[in-house]
Amino acid sequence: MASEDVKASESAVTTIVNLAEEAKLAREGVKAPSLAILSICKSLVAGGVAGGVSRTAVAPLERMKILLQVQNPHNIKYNGTIQGLKYIWRTEGFHGLFKGNGTNCARIVPNSAVKFFSYEQASKGILYLYQQQTGNEDAQLTPLLRLGAGACAGIIAMSATYPLDMVRGRLTVQTEKSPYQYRGMFHALSTVLRQEGPRALYKGWLPSVIGVIPYVGLNFSVYESLKDWLVKARPSGLVEDSELNVTTRLACGAAAGTVGQTVAYPLDVIRRRMQMVGWKGASSIVTGDGRSKAPLEYTGMIDAFRKTVRHEGFGALYKGLVPNSVKVVPSIAIAFVTYEMVKDILGVQIRISD
Repeated sequence: MASEDVKASESAVTTIVNLAEEAKLAREGVKAPSLAILSICKSLVAGGVAGGVSRTAVAPLERMKILLQVQNPHNIKYNGTIQGLKYIWRTEGFHGLFKGNGTNCARIVPNSAVKFFSYEQASKGILYLYQQQTGNEDAQLTPLLRLGAGACAGIIAMSATYPLDMVRGRLTVQTEKSPYQYRGMFHALSTVLRQEGPRALYKGWLPSVIGVIPYVGLNFSVYESLKDWLVKARPSGLVEDSELNVTTRLACGAAAGTVGQTVAYPLDVIRRRMQMVGWKGASSIVTGDGRSKAPLEYTGMIDAFRKTVRHEGFGALYKGLVPNSVKVVPSIAIAFVTYEMVKDILGVQIRISD
């Protein structure tokens, strides 16, 4: 009888333990996906905010860059960054400095969100494979591996939002005197689809893909590598409790932006010119009206390179580099720092709510 009581007691204890384990597993099973979702949302929101803030801060320089890239080489309106900005202010007012920025933000917010999120996921995946290959669980990403993760992130983000970039380019270069006016992003999208077909929304995609590999790849690689080096080297005044101060992070972002944009810039010029092909209202903006007329039609990326250099010289591949250099340094720096600060803020709020 006593043995039966012991067995019954053991059975009850076992049942209680099993139920407790099942409850624990159930809690963990619910908690893990919820935390993963929160982490994804945090990364996407931080990336989106970073993109919108950084691009709006430099919107006038972004428009000036594109106008210089595609302007009529035989009827030059913009002789430089300062003169160009003054001309826009005089002819189009304050609003003209931010023309196309709404579409740019509509593009860059999801683009930046996807880009930062993709970089984080690609970095984790590449690091896992690298650790498995080397057999070292403490191994860290090398600059080359960060370059690969950044390139993957750039291609994914750019491809996902490319149609918006294409119409943004056209909205940016049109003026009050342009033959055809796009009334906004959706009107531009529908007009391009109706008049030129769906493929037109991806004009210039190939040079964009090629250009985004060194541009975004180097941005992330240089930024992360500089941060790691500074944290390890701990130069006086730049590191506070194993964390870089905001000024130092801005400097790292500026260096990353400078390296990336210098390498990829000619491809950006070709992309913009290819985006203008097929637009009836672009002829007065891009082509010359006199001798040595620059062709607007390109059969592809190589043809665009060849015709641009033949008619305008090698320097044409770097048109707009000055405003882009002035723009890209604060833009990239602000984007990286904003992203990290928003993630920190969201992380604190999530912990408090928990």
